[in-house]
Amino acid sequence: MALCNLKAQSSLGRLGVLAVVGVASWLALAGTSSAAGKAVVDGTAAAEQTVNFNIYLPLRDRAATEALLTKLHTPGSALYHQWLTPAEFNARFGPQASTVSAISRELAAHGLEVTEVHAHSLHVVGTASAVKSAFGAQLALAHFASGKQVMTTATPLQLTPALAAVGAVITDFSGTIHMQKPSVLVGSPQNRESTTGGYWFDDLKQAYSYPSYKVLTGKGVTIGILMTPGFNPRDMTLYFSHEKIAVPHITTFNVEGGAPYNVNEAAETHIDIQHSGGMAPQANIILYNMPDLDDDSILAGLTDIVEINAVDVVNMSFSGPEAGYTAPYNGGVDFTGVLGIYDDFFMEGDALGITFVSSSGDWGGKDIPAAACFSASPPVPCGPMEVGIGIPESSPHVTSVGGTNLVTTHTAGSLNSAYVSENADFDALAGDIFFGTSATGAIWGSGGGISSYFAKPSYQNLVSQKFLPASAKKWRTTPDLALEMGGCPAGDLYFAINGVCPPDRSFDWCALGGQFDGFVGTSLSSPDFVGLLALKIESEGGRLGNENFDIYTLAAAQANGSSNQVYRQDIPGNNGVYSTAPGYNLVLGNGSVISNNFVRGQSLPAAGIPQTPTNP
Repeated sequence: MALCNLKAQSSLGRLGVLAVVGVASWLALAGTSSAAGKAVVDGTAAAEQTVNFNIYLPLRDRAATEALLTKLHTPGSALYHQWLTPAEFNARFGPQASTVSAISRELAAHGLEVTEVHAHSLHVVGTASAVKSAFGAQLALAHFASGKQVMTTATPLQLTPALAAVGAVITDFSGTIHMQKPSVLVGSPQNRESTTGGYWFDDLKQAYSYPSYKVLTGKGVTIGILMTPGFNPRDMTLYFSHEKIAVPHITTFNVEGGAPYNVNEAAETHIDIQHSGGMAPQANIILYNMPDLDDDSILAGLTDIVEINAVDVVNMSFSGPEAGYTAPYNGGVDFTGVLGIYDDFFMEGDALGITFVSSSGDWGGKDIPAAACFSASPPVPCGPMEVGIGIPESSPHVTSVGGTNLVTTHTAGSLNSAYVSENADFDALAGDIFFGTSATGAIWGSGGGISSYFAKPSYQNLVSQKFLPASAKKWRTTPDLALEMGGCPAGDLYFAINGVCPPDRSFDWCALGGQFDGFVGTSLSSPDFVGLLALKIESEGGRLGNENFDIYTLAAAQANGSSNQVYRQDIPGNNGVYSTAPGYNLVLGNGSVISNNFVRGQSLPAAGIPQTPTNP
């Protein structure tokens, strides 16, 4: 799919704006239209070819880990917020020395050496012939359309007995990238001089009643951004100086070497930094810069995050549909074990007190085309978009953030952006703008729905299930809450027919390549919430861990008549599959956040008009 980038001419008028497919911050793979980017095989790997790969091991005792997490997050418990260190977690739930020894001996018999041992993985070095000996699969050299060189196998790996016994997962050699990042144009939304944006971070802080800058700034809190590639410091200066505020302290940690800044790929990185930093201007920000969005690169980034243990809250604006890991989408090979490995990392992070946040998706309730769309010769049309949600937002140990269109006050010559209303209306699309297939029924809207893998966590039972389908009663549902995401992307069917966007479609500004672009997507609402959590961490004087426990406790209190109204729940709309409803629903979760009430209650002063002392 050709990607377009029409630069904004100024904040007053422009030809077009760029949008990010927020939830699933997908890696753009030129020349592929696949939800799961497939590598092209170049030839058989030489027997002596050196191979490095990771073997991921499920937690030793998941039930005991969950029991501990419940105690860590239950007020009144003797262990409440008594966070573990990485070493303590590894000692209790990581692989036992006897297990590592057994696996190491077994691999060594085939010529493979375990060189590193982590709480969730073993790093292994050897040759292609040793891999074939151990796992019964011939390695091939291959490349993705991005140019990345990889190794893959034509047949599934056969795990050795010791690895099979512990349920090990190997993500290398699959020849597949499940997570991608294409960009699309917004149709033609209005700008800051209207009731629907374009919005800057301080406009959103006023509209959503973020705590006053005079009270909370994010000072002393560290935000982690897990994304690729690197960022352009000049664009950070451009963005924050536009709103007359200093650039936050931003550093980069390169995961496996990272990826250099590339203006054509850095939109998501810039959005994540600018929005989280704008909401908490005095927080420290660490970009965990991955080489790509391959599962193994992401898991390597999560390994660094939990083992270094330097950040308090992490934003993840990427996703892969859960269904994309199932056998029909992977040549008959089931990769759903990878979903459990992701969740294990999030469980450790929660035990350390780290909060993980993910965008819920921009595909509404339909997150992946039919499997036939990814066959060698797909029919046209290839099938419908299928109902589902993605990872990491589906993990019960991650907070999933959905999105709305925001309407605010507007007076000529004033920056006043007071809240007026929101809608969760979806946008019908003329085609599949997410994966580039001929699938029918694609829409743009707040991602949300029912997991096919994760059971419903206990905290979700705190809120009413009356408006949920029966199938949702046993499974994790998303999102958990919402903020503004905007709408009317390129490909909007209404715009194609009428030449204008549907009513009340909003968007936000971002600095990229020396100019301002407009973006839409839950890639915006997720870092906005991460910035709010940084303020809450500052307010409470310590880490929060899995914030979903508190999110649903506050929702339950509101439903039971608490005067502290934390969520707006009267927002109309639907995501193409599910409709909003009073209380919890599968479009906006518990609702959009009234931020100062969420942090500390009604007594906490709120941010006022942008570029004033309470909201600089």
